[in-house]
Amino acid sequence: MIIAALLYEGFTMLDLVGPIEVLSMLPDAEVKVVAREAGIVWPDNNALPFVAPFGLADVAQADVLLIPGGPGCIAAAQDEALLAWVRQIHEGATWTCSVCTGSLILGAAGLLAGAPATTHWSTLAVLEAYGAQPVSQRWVRHGSIITAAGVSAGIDMALALARELAGEKVARAAQLAIEYDPSPPFDSGNHLTASPEVKSAVLDGTIMFDRRERLRPPVSGML
Repeated sequence: MIIAALLYEGFTMLDLVGPIEVLSMLPDAEVKVVAREAGIVWPDNNALPFVAPFGLADVAQADVLLIPGGPGCIAAAQDEALLAWVRQIHEGATWTCSVCTGSLILGAAGLLAGAPATTHWSTLAVLEAYGAQPVSQRWVRHGSIITAAGVSAGIDMALALARELAGEKVARAAQLAIEYDPSPPFDSGNHLTASPEVKSAVLDGTIMFDRRERLRPPVSGML
């Protein structure tokens, strides 16, 4: 079973590694990390470079397509070559999945028209502009497409997908293997219940929600 995970400049790391950590535990899983061109791809925090062993031309088929989100999704959603690849892989895949704003790339590829879907809470209106029906849920399944809300929701989505692919026992075992039993110290993890002050702090510069301007460390000699 081939799991193709798409990378692009400015993706969010946990959107990718959370689901891959779960899905790579499936006994017959083969994960292929793909970018427009094989090589180094930087996430949105510019802290830890990732290596995509495969370019778009190297992977023509997959059983599962996984698309992470991140601030770079806006540019990715305008990349016609990338969108054409997404459509191609989706057509032959059993499952197509996105995390966070990765669903905007699915929308740009024309795969969410009329479909219920979710994304990061700050971009629900953008998702609607692509013809989707925005839903504020942790993850949403519509046919063969599963969209997850922001960042950490990708782990929930991956566990649900693991159940579909390999059964509940395997999915439960994966959950235990990663000790996924969240107990956060705050109740501000949902935009529907978070205070207005906390919601504003995400977008007004109180935290560095978009970190792409941070300097990248040198990586000479790595490849």
